[in-house]
Amino acid sequence: MRSGALTRQPEAALISTCNRTEIYCACEQPQLQHTLDWLAHSGGVSSELLRAHSYVLQDGMAARHAFRVASGLDSMVLGEPQILGQIKDAVRAAEAAGSLGTTLSQLFQRSFAVAKEVRTSTEIGAHSISMAAAAVRLAGQLFEDLGEVKVLFVGAGEMIDLCATHFAAKTPKSMAIANRTLSRGEELASKFGAEVMRLADVPDRLHEFDAVVSCTASTLPIIGLGSVERALKRRRRRPMFMVDLAVPRDIEIEVKALEDVYLYTVDDLAGVVQTAQASRQAAVAQAEAIVDAGVQNFLHWLEQRSSVPLIQQLNAQADEWRTTEIMRARKLLAKGEDVEAVLEALSRGLTQKMLHGAMAELRAGDTAARERASTAVQHFFLRKER
Repeated sequence: MRSGALTRQPEAALISTCNRTEIYCACEQPQLQHTLDWLAHSGGVSSELLRAHSYVLQDGMAARHAFRVASGLDSMVLGEPQILGQIKDAVRAAEAAGSLGTTLSQLFQRSFAVAKEVRTSTEIGAHSISMAAAAVRLAGQLFEDLGEVKVLFVGAGEMIDLCATHFAAKTPKSMAIANRTLSRGEELASKFGAEVMRLADVPDRLHEFDAVVSCTASTLPIIGLGSVERALKRRRRRPMFMVDLAVPRDIEIEVKALEDVYLYTVDDLAGVVQTAQASRQAAVAQAEAIVDAGVQNFLHWLEQRSSVPLIQQLNAQADEWRTTEIMRARKLLAKGEDVEAVLEALSRGLTQKMLHGAMAELRAGDTAARERASTAVQHFFLRKER
């Protein structure tokens, strides 16, 4: 996003959610390749591969995208409120890092305002089904009584916290949390009265659980096909319900082919929320109109911001003229000159300085230049007050 002539340092904010990674930048000259190279290096992939899966939006389109994401219009779950919290966390992180300037700060603050208006003025958020709620709904379709189900949560992040909250509302028979860092697992487990276990113990105890929900930051699968096959054998083919909310995946995708396993990934859950989406589509047009108004207001602010240096120069020039004429007037008054005569001279001096440039343009140049100057002079100096 081009942020205008006032930008002295480039601005940047990184937003990462379960299914998107976006970098918002504000600068005079976009450095797209440099940004992609940095992101590719950070993710351990080639720049060419990342570029093939990337999109670039600028100016108004970038603002529109930000507003739609914050409002839940560009989420896998229409109206998903969790994304707004993730954006706010990203903005706080950018502020703490010193990478958020006036332009991006305005962009995100306005996106929050638009998101609030969308939620309060439309039905976008009504009957919202989050990923966590969708997982519980699917489990309820498989098991007759969730009160008899033993649930294992792998990981202890925000998404697992949310899933555990939804499952806890169904009072399952037992809940356990496995995490690489035991202290974090214990902290979350105490919130739900759940058992805590080490991540390394999962393969040996997997057979104990009817439902498994996993979402960690691991770059490689942590629940393999062999572990699940052994668990099924010990369960005597009793079905297992598994949800993999991690990106990249925590559970090897080959597990999905096993007869007694019902494995759902982030992509699979999109189908679960379609019913809820259909009931809210009528509100999308209204929400898009709110977004459109927000984008126009932001672009108007950007345009005004680009004029600020010129406005500052005009104010500085006017102050210089005013200071010169006041100093001259004070000297005349100190000499005992008549007050009325001094005031007359002061006003005449200011008027002459203000009109000098316009008068010079009207007298100089060719006919076409003088006509342009005449039009400008009439516009700026001869407008009738309304």
